Amino acid sequence: MTNLNSKKCMGLKVLAIIAILFGLLTLKSGGAVLFFDGADRAAAGNYVPFVLWSNFILGFFYIIAGVGIWLHKRWATWLAIIISIATLLVFAAFGFHIAGGGLFEDRTFKAMILRSTVWITLSIATYFRLIKQNYGS
Repeated sequence: MTNLNSKKCMGLKVLAIIAILFGLLTLKSGGAVLFFDGADRAAAGNYVPFVLWSNFILGFFYIIAGVGIWLHKRWATWLAIIISIATLLVFAAFGFHIAGGGLFEDRTFKAMILRSTVWITLSIATYFRLIKQNYGS
């Protein structure tokens, strides 16, 4: 393996770890609010159920995409793009919720910016590493 391929492989591993950790954290935090009536739910304040459910469900796909990236699978790029689009659609719906006077927490807005940024970045990075440079299967 050349030094270039070694660096590319290491870069993909880092991207995969980010995706998987992001997914695990999403499932943990979302699950704590959705399924347990305790401190996490109380601390969530005015959470928006459709945003919470969407992010929780996408958390499983974050992990699947991360595993695909780790294994250098081209389909992981397309999954990352789908996750990005889904996240942006949820973000847009959240914007309509806010515009309609719906209750929300500022941290939800910040979290959606973070989610969108992470998945758009992962989509672009994996595109150039797995699709554009024809690396992976």
